[in-house]
Amino acid sequence: MLESGGMRSLFAALLPLVVASCSSTDIGTAVGSEPPAAKPVVDSDAGASELAAGLVERALGEGRAYEMLRELTTVAPHRLSGSEGAEAAVAWAEKKMLEIGLVEVRRERCVVPRWVRGDTEVCEIVREGAAPERLDVLALGGSVGTGEGGISGEVVVVRGFDHLHALGEEVRGKIVLFNQAMPRALLDTFTAYRNTRHLRNQGAGEAGKLGAIAVLVRSMTTRLDDVPHTGAMRYPEGVGRIPAAAISTLDAERIAKLAAAGPVRVRLELDCKSLADVESANVVGEIRGTQRPEEVVVIGGHLDAWDVGQGAHDDGAGCVHCLEAARLILASGIRPKRTVRVVLFMNEENGLRGALAYETGHVHELRNHVAAIESDRGGFDPRGFATTLRGTALADFAELLAPLRRYDMGALNEGAGGADIGPLAKHGVALFGLVPTSHRYFDYHHSDRDRLEAVNERELALGAAAVAFLATRLANDWRPAEQG
Repeated sequence: MLESGGMRSLFAALLPLVVASCSSTDIGTAVGSEPPAAKPVVDSDAGASELAAGLVERALGEGRAYEMLRELTTVAPHRLSGSEGAEAAVAWAEKKMLEIGLVEVRRERCVVPRWVRGDTEVCEIVREGAAPERLDVLALGGSVGTGEGGISGEVVVVRGFDHLHALGEEVRGKIVLFNQAMPRALLDTFTAYRNTRHLRNQGAGEAGKLGAIAVLVRSMTTRLDDVPHTGAMRYPEGVGRIPAAAISTLDAERIAKLAAAGPVRVRLELDCKSLADVESANVVGEIRGTQRPEEVVVIGGHLDAWDVGQGAHDDGAGCVHCLEAARLILASGIRPKRTVRVVLFMNEENGLRGALAYETGHVHELRNHVAAIESDRGGFDPRGFATTLRGTALADFAELLAPLRRYDMGALNEGAGGADIGPLAKHGVALFGLVPTSHRYFDYHHSDRDRLEAVNERELALGAAAVAFLATRLANDWRPAEQG
């Protein structure tokens, strides 16, 4: 258990709380019936190896993860918070939890932002005496529109914020293109992403301070192709809001090459806008613990997705990992000692309102949250988990994952659990994040390529088995050091 103040302080120091605003109260009625009595897991190395083998065999042989993902991406391919698709996903998740046999199935209210892309997205190179050259473009989530007819201006190509600030007044009245590529030499593509995403998140604000009229951002991917990748951006207080859009890597390269030879003008037209916040919900269901039901192990992913593609990897795969993990536990006849709670969060992509709503709504019981697992890195081949545990606690816990090593998915490394479970860290909750191979993730991330056919059925199934194994060991076998 993680009830002592010392242990809570240790974990709280490991992951900063994501700052956001939210509110949470339960809506809907808890429903579901208890599954039939079943066998406990044996607390031994032999029992853990048998558990891992059984879960992997069941996931591969009779798994339903891919079928669930097909359903979700068909029922609600576009699931951005506040949209009809997001609400269809909530209804689907609630129904699926009941079908699996979870109990206390419910919707938990959160108020979310609503941004709509609109019907017009045009970006084109304009030249005297020539037809406009259309580019592939996607407005960034949260961007303002350009107004009817769009805006035109000369492009200033910059590598990053230092370059932008060095140009100073030269940016005024121009359209800024951030043309910094994700580093290809880094083995972990998530590290490469973190090195460049600030340009998407903050680029419009930084360029706006210098008088720019719009920004274009090179898509966050190591691929060179014609597919733009969207994502969230935000405006700082006190700065005029200018339109922001992503263009494909090939188009970014083309503009940069042309600009090196002489002035390039671009016309940008977007009719995206932000509407009033609306009510939505996290979806929650449980496998109640048989001996310590008040102690909770959370497993979760985010139900929302961007409004392009189908959100199959991001984060349909994570939602399905957790639903299938719960189904595997029940189908294997396992009744965990602690409660395993599935939480499918709303609004991870552009606000984290669901994550904060969960923290607020459950603050009275967070001292009894033993651990939380998140899957939000796609449905690729699972290799292990990242965790907020450190030092001897991490080394000791690694042995609980040892039975997964024979399947090449038992690694445990320092890291963070994920954005949606991040707010639980300050309450002393140990966090874990599923870590699949990352090489292909940003080929699809936030783009029209993130579709069902990009997900491998066997890799998806193994991710669910890994989550099921870790959740069961946390619920049954984990005894933190202070418990003796």
